[in-house]
Amino acid sequence: MKNYLDFEKEIKDLEQEMENLKSPYGAEGISEVDTDKIRDLQNQINEKLKLTYENLNSWQKTQVARHEDRPRANLYIKKIFDSFTPLSGDRFFGDDKSVIAGFGLINNKSVLVIGQEKGEDLNSRIERNFGMMRPEGYRKCIRLMKLADRFKIPVISFVDTPGAYPGIGAEQRGQASAIANSIECSMSLKVPNISVIIGEGGSGGAIALASSNKVIMLENSIYSVISPEGCASILWRDPSKSLQAAEAMKLTAQDLLKLGIIDEIIKEPSGGAHRDVDSIVSDVKNSIINNLRLFESMSRDEIYEHRKTKFLKIGRDRGFSKSSDVTGENLALQETSIDKFRKNLVKFKYIYLGISLVLIALAASFIN
Repeated sequence: MKNYLDFEKEIKDLEQEMENLKSPYGAEGISEVDTDKIRDLQNQINEKLKLTYENLNSWQKTQVARHEDRPRANLYIKKIFDSFTPLSGDRFFGDDKSVIAGFGLINNKSVLVIGQEKGEDLNSRIERNFGMMRPEGYRKCIRLMKLADRFKIPVISFVDTPGAYPGIGAEQRGQASAIANSIECSMSLKVPNISVIIGEGGSGGAIALASSNKVIMLENSIYSVISPEGCASILWRDPSKSLQAAEAMKLTAQDLLKLGIIDEIIKEPSGGAHRDVDSIVSDVKNSIINNLRLFESMSRDEIYEHRKTKFLKIGRDRGFSKSSDVTGENLALQETSIDKFRKNLVKFKYIYLGISLVLIALAASFIN
């Protein structure tokens, strides 16, 4: 059974009408199937899907990113990677089912795969904690990322989470420090790491795994510091203003690409990734392979500097005179003549003060 969003009512009606036409059993028993009408109806559905999904606002894209039928990390891992071997446990507390991690092959190349998994049905979603990782999940990822770095194995992560788990038990076990350590580990790797945001990229729970050389988003995914509902509750004390919050937060892939937060957008099939799973899986796989090739000729230090420079550049395009490059060249601030004068004035203030006093004394002596 298909699930429809509130703005897909017309599409739902058209698809239900087409299903009725496909049935050979009419009101009077077996009847002839009208293939021409079915073809026309399918064309209408395709046009309606295209028109609807080309004009989604930020809140509607948030709904698509959370769609129940949207492909999850586990599906991408099974279809993209060969010989995947899952590994469990953080060696301190236990295993976190909300994250799948292990080693596999892509294009005959070994990679570490990390996927935040929400689950497919109610039972698996409860088991996976709806994709909200606990401290042991982040520590498991840190352990495996360090292992991959030691053996020069690239890291691929699939991000899909509303945020880190906010429960008291998680806080008692060091949730904040686990996220911070995961970000630090991701940023310090000397192997390429690529993150693909396949649904929701929520808060620090997503950033912990998305601090990567390349951050890629599916067309209808989102990436934000807080959910639109949470933002609306804080700013307006009104969760119903989620649309205004979503628009203001610039959480869509298109907005984030303009801001330089992400590096690439993978176009989804018309109607969302859930309508053509094989197509989106193929596109994601090709994107990962192409991005891995970019780092094949780089040394470990160059890969590290590439990531460092990428994040230093975010939000500072107008404030630096040198653009980001793969060698990690130092970034220099642009300074006006006035800024340079002020800096020198502060730096050599005592010298300037002494010169001023001497000039004042000489002027006084000439007057006398």
